Amino acid sequence: MAALDSLHGASRIGLGLAAVGRPGYINLGRAGDLPAERTVEALRARAHDLLDQAYAAGIRYFDVARSYGRAEEFLAQWLHGRPGVDDVVVGSKWGYTYTAGWRVDAEVHEVKDHSVATFDRQLGETLALLGDRLGLYQVHSVTPDSPALRDPVLHSRLAELAARGVVIGLSTSGPSQAEAIRAALGVRVGGEPLFRCVQATWNLLEPSAGPALAEAHAAGCRVIVKEALANGRLAGRGGVTTDVVALAAALHQPWATIVLSGAATGEQLASNLRAQALTVDPGDWRGLAVPSSRYWAERSRLAWA
Repeated sequence: MAALDSLHGASRIGLGLAAVGRPGYINLGRAGDLPAERTVEALRARAHDLLDQAYAAGIRYFDVARSYGRAEEFLAQWLHGRPGVDDVVVGSKWGYTYTAGWRVDAEVHEVKDHSVATFDRQLGETLALLGDRLGLYQVHSVTPDSPALRDPVLHSRLAELAARGVVIGLSTSGPSQAEAIRAALGVRVGGEPLFRCVQATWNLLEPSAGPALAEAHAAGCRVIVKEALANGRLAGRGGVTTDVVALAAALHQPWATIVLSGAATGEQLASNLRAQALTVDPGDWRGLAVPSSRYWAERSRLAWA
C-alpha cells in the first residue's frame, strides 16, 4: 500500500485521462470541450496541459487504463519529459481492450475480457509504457459475474504483481457494484486479502455503493471515486457550479481516499478543484438520487461522441 499511502498531504482530487486519451467517450458536452480536430497530437497536447495544471495545483494521483486509447502513452510521455516529477502515483486498469482505432464512429469502442491471457498481455503493454511508475493496477469494471472474482490462476498472477510492489485493485460498474465490492473483499491469496483498492462510481444521482465502500475502507482498502459528475450530468455549464457541489459531496464521504476529476479542459479542472474548499452536507442533496437500475440504464444510452 506504500504507493497510495505516499499521497498523504496531497490533493484528494485525482486526474483521470479517460476523456482526453481517445477521441470518443460518453461524457456529455464533448463537442465544446475538445479541439475541433481530435488528432493524436492535439489530444496529447491537451492531456499534457491538464497534467501540468493538475500537478501545479497539488494533484498527485493520475488515472489511466488500457482502454483509454493512448492515455497510458500520453501520461508516460509526460512523465518522461519531467524527470523531476517523482512524487506522483499512477493507477491504470486492465480488462478492456480499446478497439475504436481512433475513430468516434466505431461500432465497438472497447471489448471486455478478464481472462488470464488478457491480463498477461495488457500488463506487458502497461509496463512497456509506464515501467516502475505503475503504482496501482486494477481489474477494469468488475461485476458480480466477473471471473476476476473467482479465477485462482488469475489471483495468483495478481498476487505475484503485488509482491513486486504494485497495489492490486478493481473498479466496479453497474447496478450491482455493492455485491461486486463485497465479493472482492473476500478474495484471499495465501490468507491475505488480494484487492487493496476499490474504484467505484459514486455520485449524488447514484450513491448506492456507499455502504459497501465504507466496508472496504474499514477493511483497510483505499477507495477511489469515479464518475462523481455522472459523465457530465452533474457537471454544470455556463457558470453553474454543480460540479463543485457534486465533487465536494464525494470528498465529504469519510471513506473516500481520492475523488477523480475527469476534466477535459483547463477551465473544468480549475472549477473542479474548488470543491476542496467547499463544505456541503450530502444529505441536503439526497433527493437527487435515482434507482440504480434507472441510473445505469440511462448511462448505457449515452452516445460516444
